[in-house]
Amino acid sequence: MRVTRSHVDQPLAVGQTLALPEDAANHLVRVMRLREGDGCVLFNGDGHDYSATLVTVGKRDAQVRIESATALGNESPLHITLLQGIARGEKMDLILQKATELGVQAFVPVNAERTEVKLDATRAEKRLAHWHSVVVSACGQSGRACVPSVAAPQSLQDAANAVPAEALKLTLDPQGEHRLSTLSAAPGGVVIAIGPEGGWSPRDRQALAAAGFQGLQLGPRVLRTETAGLAAIAAVQARLGDLG
Repeated sequence: MRVTRSHVDQPLAVGQTLALPEDAANHLVRVMRLREGDGCVLFNGDGHDYSATLVTVGKRDAQVRIESATALGNESPLHITLLQGIARGEKMDLILQKATELGVQAFVPVNAERTEVKLDATRAEKRLAHWHSVVVSACGQSGRACVPSVAAPQSLQDAANAVPAEALKLTLDPQGEHRLSTLSAAPGGVVIAIGPEGGWSPRDRQALAAAGFQGLQLGPRVLRTETAGLAAIAAVQARLGDLG
């Protein structure tokens, strides 16, 4: 039977009785139709699943008692960061959702020269909150108890320069120097840079190269931004991570 999991952004402990946040209460009671005495699982991003029982259910609220905690071991041993050129609406949501399912541990949305989505400070803050909620939901669905980080949107130059020197830095390139068979693990994990809908401009590629990014050949076809990152993540996880 599928377990109902819900994210709660607060510390959790066995034996604790707590009032669920409104969004979690609404999901469990009004969407999943749970009632007093029913069980559920909470997670807060600390790597544990917390089995809980609903003890009271009201019209707009619910309380649970935490019965036990289980440390999960389903995080990938390969730390992957995705530098993703900001894509439009549902495409960006899809990338975040599926990359979370595939085990990515950090996202850095970047503004590149050909990025079509322009975000002012207010819109950027709202999109960041939305992206975080997409990632949290994907964790709930996929069984992850560690929530990937989502950085604030930033320039490609700043994001590329901030990557640790000891990371394996990759971007897709049909003429790239790497194939999957030539990749080897690096102590700083893997950082994969994927361009926006318009792709990387020549200046973007120069910035990536200057920051130490290397090209990875991944088949003979041109992949859209919502396909490229997911394909690269799956391939690298199969080669160096836990999909092999």
